[in-house]
Amino acid sequence: MPRTEIGTSDRLLAELRGWVERETPSTDAAAVNGLLDVAEGELRGVGAVIERRKAAREGFGDTLIARTPGEGPPVMVAGHVDTVWDHGTLAGPMPFRLEGDRAYGPGIYDMKAGSFMAFHSVREILRQTIPTRRPITLLLTPDEEVGSPTSRAAIEREAAEACAVLIPEPAGGLTGSCVTGRKGTGSFTIRVAGRSAHAGGNWSEGRSAVVALSRLILAIHGMTDLDRGVTTNCAPIWGGTRSNVIPPEAGCRVDFRVPSLEEGARVVAAVHALAGSEDGISIAVTGGMNRPPFPETEATLGLYARARAFAEGHGYRLPKQHRGGGSDGNFTAVMGIPTLDGLGCTGGGAHAPDEHIRWPDLAPRCATLCALLETLE
Repeated sequence: MPRTEIGTSDRLLAELRGWVERETPSTDAAAVNGLLDVAEGELRGVGAVIERRKAAREGFGDTLIARTPGEGPPVMVAGHVDTVWDHGTLAGPMPFRLEGDRAYGPGIYDMKAGSFMAFHSVREILRQTIPTRRPITLLLTPDEEVGSPTSRAAIEREAAEACAVLIPEPAGGLTGSCVTGRKGTGSFTIRVAGRSAHAGGNWSEGRSAVVALSRLILAIHGMTDLDRGVTTNCAPIWGGTRSNVIPPEAGCRVDFRVPSLEEGARVVAAVHALAGSEDGISIAVTGGMNRPPFPETEATLGLYARARAFAEGHGYRLPKQHRGGGSDGNFTAVMGIPTLDGLGCTGGGAHAPDEHIRWPDLAPRCATLCALLETLE
C-alpha cells in the first residue's frame, strides 16, 4: 500500500501560493528559471539527482530533471511551470485570493497546481525515504504553453527510457476527469502580400491583402468538421495601415485540432495548398502539426484502472475523458509509452480571468498521483 504522507490541503495550498505568486510567462526565461531554482533547491536537499538542461533557443527557461535512486526503467512525471499570463496580472486583474473552496490566481489551474503536486510527491517520497517499485524521473518544463519548442527533445528522451508517463495537467470538467486520449494540435502562420494604392484616386491599381486574407479565413473556417472531430480557428489577425490605403500586407495565425494523424495530414495539405501567387496577391503558409494525437490504448487504460482505484481509496471518483486540448502527454503517448494525463487538481477557467482550483482537492488528488509513483512497475 502507498505510504507517503502528503499532508493536508491547506498546507499544500500555502506552499503552492508561493509558486503562483511567482509570475512565469513562457517567454521570460529569468522568471521561469527563478521558480525552477526554488524547486531544484528543495529537491537537491532531499537527495534527488538533478540535471538542468539549458534551452537551445534564446528567451526560454531551462528544463529541470530530477531523478530518484533505483534500477530499471523509471516512472516519468512531467509538468510545466510556464503560464499564459503576463507580468502584472497578479497586481491587476487576478490577485491570488480565496473564495470558499476556490483558490484563484494566474496559472494556478493550468498547471502550477499539478506541477507542484508532482514536485511535492517526489520531494516527500525522498524526504520520507519511501521505497518505490521503480525509480522516478520528474521533469519541470518552461514552454508548454507555446508548444514546448525547447523541452520536447528532453521529454521524448526521458520518455523513451520510462515504463510509464504521468502528466498532472488539470483535471477536467465538473467531474474532475483524468485524460486517456487527446486530439493532435497544430498551427500555421499565413502572410499575404498585395499592392498598396490610394483608396480613392487609384483604387483599381491596388490589390488588397486584407480582402485576400478574408477569403482565406473563410476557407479555413470551412475546414472545421465537428462530426470528424476537426476544428480550425483563425486568430490573431492583422493587416493594413490606414483607411485610405489599399492594404499591401495582412496575415493571421491558425490553430487546428484533429483526432488522428490522417486527419492532421489532410488539414496540413489543404492549408498549404492555399499558398501561391495570382493577380498581384502572394500567399505564404508556414507551419503544420505540433503535437500528434494521443491515442487511448489498453496500456493507458491499465494505468487509469490503477489511478481510479487509488482515487476511490482517497474518497473521490475519477472518471476519464478524451480532451481537445494538447499537452506534453501527446509526445509520449504517440511513442507507445503508456501515458495517463489530467492527474492534476480540479478547478476551471484555464487561460481565463476566473482561473481557479478547488483547493480542498489538493491533498486527495496529490495522494493518488503519489501512490502511482510509488507502486507502478
